[in-house]
Amino acid sequence: MGGGRVELSVRALLGAYRSGRRRPSEVAASLAEHDAPVWITRVPRDELLRAAAALDDADPSLPLYGVPFAVKDNIDVAGLPTTAGCPGFAHVPRETAPVVQRLLDAGGLLVGKTNMDQFATGLVGTRSPYGACSSVFDAARVSGGSSSGSALAVALGEVAFALGTDTAGSGRVPAAYNELVGVKPTRGLLSTRGVVPACASLDCVSILACDAADAAAILDVAAGPDPGDPWSRAFAPPVAPRRGVLAVPDAPLRFTEPEARTAWELALVRAAERFTLVPVDVTPLLEAAPLLYAAWVAERTADLAPLLAAEPAGLDPTVAAIIRGGAQRSAVDVFDAVHRVAELASSARGIWAGADALLLPTVPGHPTLAQVREDPVGVNEALGRFTNFVNLMDLAALALPGPRRPDGLPGGVTLLAPAFHDHRLLALGAAWGGEHAEIAEPGGVRLAVVGAHMSGLALNGQLTDRGARRVAATRTAAAYRLFALPGGTRPGLVRVAQDGASVEAEVWELAPAALGELLTQVPAPLALGRVELEDGEEIVGFVCEAAGAAGARDITALGGWRAYLALDRMAVEDRPSGRV
Repeated sequence: MGGGRVELSVRALLGAYRSGRRRPSEVAASLAEHDAPVWITRVPRDELLRAAAALDDADPSLPLYGVPFAVKDNIDVAGLPTTAGCPGFAHVPRETAPVVQRLLDAGGLLVGKTNMDQFATGLVGTRSPYGACSSVFDAARVSGGSSSGSALAVALGEVAFALGTDTAGSGRVPAAYNELVGVKPTRGLLSTRGVVPACASLDCVSILACDAADAAAILDVAAGPDPGDPWSRAFAPPVAPRRGVLAVPDAPLRFTEPEARTAWELALVRAAERFTLVPVDVTPLLEAAPLLYAAWVAERTADLAPLLAAEPAGLDPTVAAIIRGGAQRSAVDVFDAVHRVAELASSARGIWAGADALLLPTVPGHPTLAQVREDPVGVNEALGRFTNFVNLMDLAALALPGPRRPDGLPGGVTLLAPAFHDHRLLALGAAWGGEHAEIAEPGGVRLAVVGAHMSGLALNGQLTDRGARRVAATRTAAAYRLFALPGGTRPGLVRVAQDGASVEAEVWELAPAALGELLTQVPAPLALGRVELEDGEEIVGFVCEAAGAAGARDITALGGWRAYLALDRMAVEDRPSGRV
């Protein structure tokens, strides 16, 4: 045991645990303990160590086995106070929020509850009696909020990931200012039962993590329908094909600092190196953003005004004024705004027609704590320029670290797509960050191909046109013979009881409906069956009955269909031309 520092990320920790190099109790004992303003309540150290010791004897195959995490203090954990950033509101819930319970059941190790803008009202991270939070890059600049403490806990290496919440950008803005990945999932994908509401119809539980692959692993555990949550929705797989295309604004954007503009320009250069870019009009999105602070403040008032009536101790005056201000909005104001958002969302549909996602900056600048003190409302509103419309328009979003500003501060970008494209965004995010990670979409089917459907070959378009993506280049188990079927355009893979060999294969992932469409284009004697890969796993793949390959040329010794095509091409090129 022991020896060397273990990186505090999900994948690094799981690798250390499963190789026997670390135990959860050892990692728990080594966790740093910063004072406020990161934390509001930590799990008592003896309880943390007991929980970790119990995990030492648990199943290490659990998806989050022994991974330390934090939750924002507006999310309930049984036995720990929930304050929502207001001491006078503090109460100890009897039940743990389902989204947290899913993490615990997966082997996660809860470290504590984090600081936040009071009642999740703010994007700055300063509206808390438990202390104003600063970016880990510059103590004079804001951390972003309202999930401020959650972001700092990850950025400072105190936990591997944290839960926040996001209504106007509260999970994305702090990700940008602390160079993290921030997942703003599809509304309803993660249960909000046991979460103190800000705007219940828009609230999302967000994820702050080190990279896209970690975030995907956490999302897979945390997401799931909750019958007890009226806002919960079951996952609906996207049907649009993957294109490797990003939409970008077709006109200059407004920034509050020239350094932020420079970082955005550098981000566009990086995007062009990794993806195909198409310019689009983002005016409908930007016009929708201010509506959040107009009509939807009324929902915040409906959700929170009763809590403020008792004048709880530690109430932030700016937060109180914002929440109470929603009472001035009429029902007519609200429905006018609802209709306007619907109009703008309709105008924006063309953005998604030809691209996998839209790339935007996450924030227009990085204000200082002093600037927030001078203008607490104006500075806060400016921070939501590129984030406020997302929940209103039912979009999924992924905040990512981008190229840094000339002054060394983080320059964050965000990928956006329609609801339920969360895993697609994470796959794009992994490509953006240069991560060597494959991120699968829930409900996808893995398909083994050994012939013309492989990448770069004649029929590969039948896969890519249906949104399939290559997961791996591999080989079959040594249990097959490969035949060139009559016509020379397709091979037949036949399983044999003896004298079998391994042949080149690829694994692709696509939606079940897309696989059904593909099957209609596959002629006899080919059919879908089970194909065993070299690692022993069996997945769906194209196979051929032995009778269908009778009389066909056995090309197994060549090792695969590509080698056969290359040999056949050489034979054609070497054949005499017949010229005199």
